[in-house]
Amino acid sequence: MSQYLLETVWLVPGYALLGGLLALPWSPGIIRRTGPRPAGYVNLITTFLAFLHSAIAFTATWNHPAKEVFIPWLSTAGLNLTINLELSSITVGALVVITGLNFLAQVYAVGYMEMDWGWGRFYSLLGFFEAGLCALALCNNLFFSYVVLEILTLGTYLLVGLWFSQPLVVTGARDAFLTKRVGDLFLLMGVLGLWTLAGTWDYQDLATWAQTAKVDPTIITLVCLALIAGPMGKCAQFPLHLWLDEAMEGPIPSTILRNSVVVASGAWVLIKLQPVFSLSPIASTTMIAIGAVTAVGGSLIAIAQIDIKRCLSYSVSAYMGLVFIAVGTQQNEAALLLVLTHALSAALLVMSTGGIIWNSITQDVTQLGGLWSRRPISGLAFIVGTLGLIAFPPLGSFWALLKLVDGIWANHPWLVGIIIAVNALTAFSLTREFSLIFGGKPKQMSERSPEAIWLMVLPMMILFGFVLHVPIVLESLSLLPSWTTLQKDVALLLIWSSIFGVSISAVIYLGNIPKPITLPWKGLQNLLAYDFYTPKLYKVTIIFGVAQLSKLADIVDRFVVDGIVNFVGLFSLLGGESLKYSNSGQTQFYAFTVLVGVAVLGAWATWPFWSVQFMNLVF
Repeated sequence: MSQYLLETVWLVPGYALLGGLLALPWSPGIIRRTGPRPAGYVNLITTFLAFLHSAIAFTATWNHPAKEVFIPWLSTAGLNLTINLELSSITVGALVVITGLNFLAQVYAVGYMEMDWGWGRFYSLLGFFEAGLCALALCNNLFFSYVVLEILTLGTYLLVGLWFSQPLVVTGARDAFLTKRVGDLFLLMGVLGLWTLAGTWDYQDLATWAQTAKVDPTIITLVCLALIAGPMGKCAQFPLHLWLDEAMEGPIPSTILRNSVVVASGAWVLIKLQPVFSLSPIASTTMIAIGAVTAVGGSLIAIAQIDIKRCLSYSVSAYMGLVFIAVGTQQNEAALLLVLTHALSAALLVMSTGGIIWNSITQDVTQLGGLWSRRPISGLAFIVGTLGLIAFPPLGSFWALLKLVDGIWANHPWLVGIIIAVNALTAFSLTREFSLIFGGKPKQMSERSPEAIWLMVLPMMILFGFVLHVPIVLESLSLLPSWTTLQKDVALLLIWSSIFGVSISAVIYLGNIPKPITLPWKGLQNLLAYDFYTPKLYKVTIIFGVAQLSKLADIVDRFVVDGIVNFVGLFSLLGGESLKYSNSGQTQFYAFTVLVGVAVLGAWATWPFWSVQFMNLVF
């Protein structure tokens, strides 16, 4: 049975796609008598079947070689496009994570969006999104991975813009779409450029080609930089990181997926292309630099935010920066562990804060407080999510970060310092958010804020258990790093950085220190609070440049293109009017007109010959 399910696991994206299509009739209100709820139930069933199929198939892939499935798509003019799917323990395991998290998010959405008018459209888009993520996980071809990433970009735009009657939602959806499109444009250039060098788009063939490739260093560097730009946008890396913050205007259930597996879609492609990046030291160094800047900058910015969603979104960008560092230093196993542990912990953090947003008046953490006595389950979930995201043994991220720093300790010791600092800043930021929300005394905005309904608490508790049991699952699959071969000193540094970050933050925000906390230098505080002034930098550079180019194009269109067309039209009109009044009805007049026209045309055609004869006669 499990072997049959493994051979047909490539059909898993079809479950979600089928659920999304079946939910469409409830979206525009074609079916009204039943209300929109059946759309959610249909998607819940299809997603659960997809999870069940993937989980059973995963047991058949372990300790077995990967299999490939080829689906012919297009063959013309020497171009053969075949959809190549890889069935391995890594790809099928990714299906289990994606479908499992989406199922929990859909159950969560049943409670969160109970009275929402966009229920049918929301569940249809979730099915569409899940299908794209599952297809990306199985895809073994760069070109089709790019196609799927484009579909996910569209899905992000539609999900963020679900409540399109609100101006901020429209702006957020637009900015998220356009920011990701910048990276996608460069990614397409890299995809096409890589084809001219390698002659293939299959990841395994690219890895084989990269082992013996002899290419021009400048060309391969430009191609690799273009390939990095796409994942930069997907993983919300500087300077293409603002879209994740803007996307927080969407519903919380979609944020569960976006903060966990959607941002990891770019990292997945990045890991697949790592053999190609190894051909260009400049590209690898650039990747490390981007990851380091985003990890440190995102962690610092998160500390200065007061919106619940923004605090979490910048922590996500920072963590994805660590994935960039892992891929740039060729630590692929550590990168995969980081993606897995982050997905589960980030989803749990969003679930725990989503209930607060659901039945509270404000999302400002400075106006909340004292919710521990009213929301103990959400508080526990936030604590476990925080510990699962930092280097706190024995939870998952401790092993992922330890494997990363152990792999780069010998060659990049300065990066170890950055990772330790980012871990301490992340611990500080998340502890600060917990203290402001759950610690202290109840305030006016949080006096009446009971625990969420069971439909939101149940998936949170299930994920709570998964985060706690990640080390046991990894150990049973022999995926945990061997403690005997790891650097014990580095492990202690990671643990102490977590303790330091949590302790300092708890002392500041749970103690009697007057709040709000202000830094001695106001300029530094504003620098962090306003995202290093990146939005203003966008306005004076990219937005201003695009606006000026648009004005120039408008002027050219109005006065040049339209001017030529209008002149031709006016000339035709005047010519027609003049001919209308010159008509006499006499045949000899028409013949004379034709004769004059032929004579003028003949003189124009033979003018070069007559001009030469005239010059010879004169000289």
